Amino acid sequence: MPNFAVEHVNRVRSVVQSRSGRERIATANRITQSWIRCLDEYRLDPGTCAEPEVVSPAELRERQERLADVQAVAKVEMANLYQQLAGSGYAIMLTDREGVLLNYFGDPAFTHAASKTGLMPGAVWSERAQGTNGMGTCLFERRPVTVHQDEHYLSRNTGLSCAAAPIFDHEGELVGVLDASGESRLAQQHTLALVSMSVQMIENRVFLHQFRHDFILRFHNRPEFVGTLSEGAIALSVTGKVLAATRCALFQLGFTDRAEIVGRDITELFNITFPGLIDSTVRKAFHPVPIFEIRNGARFFAVVYQPLSTSGGRRAPNIGLLPGAATREAPTAPPDSPLDRLQFGDPVMAANVDKAKRVLERNVAIMLLGETGTGKEMFARAIHASGSRANRPFIAINCASIPESLIESELFGYRSGAFTGASKEGQRGKLLQANSGTLFLDEIGDMPVALQARLLRVLEEREVIPLGSETPVKLDIRLISATHCDLPKKIALGEFREDLYYRLQGVTLTLPPLRERADRSALIRHLAAEESDEDSPIELDARLLFLLEQQRWPGNVRQLRHLLRSMIALRETDRLSVRDLPPEYQAGATALALAPGEEPVPEPAVETSLNTLESAERRALLQVLQRHEWNLSGVARELDISRNTLYRKLQRLNIKPPEKSLVH
Repeated sequence: MPNFAVEHVNRVRSVVQSRSGRERIATANRITQSWIRCLDEYRLDPGTCAEPEVVSPAELRERQERLADVQAVAKVEMANLYQQLAGSGYAIMLTDREGVLLNYFGDPAFTHAASKTGLMPGAVWSERAQGTNGMGTCLFERRPVTVHQDEHYLSRNTGLSCAAAPIFDHEGELVGVLDASGESRLAQQHTLALVSMSVQMIENRVFLHQFRHDFILRFHNRPEFVGTLSEGAIALSVTGKVLAATRCALFQLGFTDRAEIVGRDITELFNITFPGLIDSTVRKAFHPVPIFEIRNGARFFAVVYQPLSTSGGRRAPNIGLLPGAATREAPTAPPDSPLDRLQFGDPVMAANVDKAKRVLERNVAIMLLGETGTGKEMFARAIHASGSRANRPFIAINCASIPESLIESELFGYRSGAFTGASKEGQRGKLLQANSGTLFLDEIGDMPVALQARLLRVLEEREVIPLGSETPVKLDIRLISATHCDLPKKIALGEFREDLYYRLQGVTLTLPPLRERADRSALIRHLAAEESDEDSPIELDARLLFLLEQQRWPGNVRQLRHLLRSMIALRETDRLSVRDLPPEYQAGATALALAPGEEPVPEPAVETSLNTLESAERRALLQVLQRHEWNLSGVARELDISRNTLYRKLQRLNIKPPEKSLVH
């Protein structure tokens, strides 16, 4: 047994068997109590080398099926959490109530630890099987826990750092645990907060799914929080009786037990009848309406959502069927938020928008990653405009464009006479200008290292001291940062502070480059409409649209917008075609989109540059295209691939549409 393992075993036995040792130990008492259970109750040897316990594949499938509803939701949240922690050496795991690992998202950097400790589907991670650990101890204590390195009971697990939170169903029964484990030496409180948020989202979504065929009342004491992670939700029968409630709902109403609320009429909880609540919701076009709690008179804001129809959509409210309600025409849905208007069907952008909306009203920093021109500032402005700070300042500062000698005064401001050349009136820095609003730090990776320490201190203490002043000013800002740099690489080179990186990396969203977006066609049309005059909308020729979709766009959305702006300004008609393209974009365009009346150039014998398999694929694809008369949507459906994948195949196999075809 290695020396470190021997030392750990001796320490565990000393702590458990010695009263004075228990009093001296620096870890929290829950760790000590868990160690006592492991040694005295489970009879576990802290130095054991026995193979981890793993259930059979058949039993694993049975356990997974038992939690199918939870798993379906959890997989999405696990993938989101994994993306937030990607590159940090973490694995995201879901267990059932017995601690059997059901699903696993692993970071490649974590494979060594996984192989040593048995982090694999089917492995049993209860305290009885693995000693003190994140998943097992969380199951025992029924609350979020962190277990950091040598807090683990078994010496073989001391390289792990775990953050775990329990998942409960609508009846308050513990159904499983969500856990993030890695080999990080850093404390796990930040990770635990992310895990707990993911668990809350899982519970909320499972609740909404399970009661999708019932009325659901969603509420919060602040209207902007309705529809967010912290809202309360109550499932109601058609007569207004409470069927179930989420943990957040019980907490907000001051109940500790679900039995106190289930079966009650809505009028026993709030000062409004069920038909009246639905009527108010309809009249307000599904915007939150104020209601008052009966017991304490607390004010909440609520929306009632209708049961799902058999076709899967929300049924239009028919409140005329409810006693005492006036029949009204179903309202249109409320308008999308500025965030919703940033995506047109691309799954990566849709996931980014969804995550941003979840943390919209939470004190969580957001970091935007992406190539230059992908729209990071536009995304930051949409976040600001979609939340409760929309009417407050949005201050953007590009850390790469300000001289290093001026960036400190730009950020923190200065008092009159603070330095030679300073304004007599002094200057409020960007941080103070953004107070109560949003500060957007673009190209944060180019901030000087010396200034990074001061920014970190401001973010931790939430106050700023202008240059030349000794009086701190309290700060209330939402912080969004952005970069196209590889910050972990900069950290390794000593060019960026690791502690600042983790402070900025509350939620990380990666904006896809334009060439990889699945919604390019819709985005191109949208930008063309935005750049058009209101009284003179611009149309795009189908062949031009196809050509624009095939461009590599190294400058991304910014390059596309500037191109469309120039084409629209120089146009001769309100229908743009390939002829309107600037000369630098014309190269290779002739074969893809001939102008009306032009003869197509005979296609060269391209198959000579393809291998045997590619040539066969090309001939087969041409047959399908001809059968569908070059209707790419029909071809994509037959081949069960996306249009973007089909476009890439056409480009790779050098297949170009005939002159007369319309690409649609």
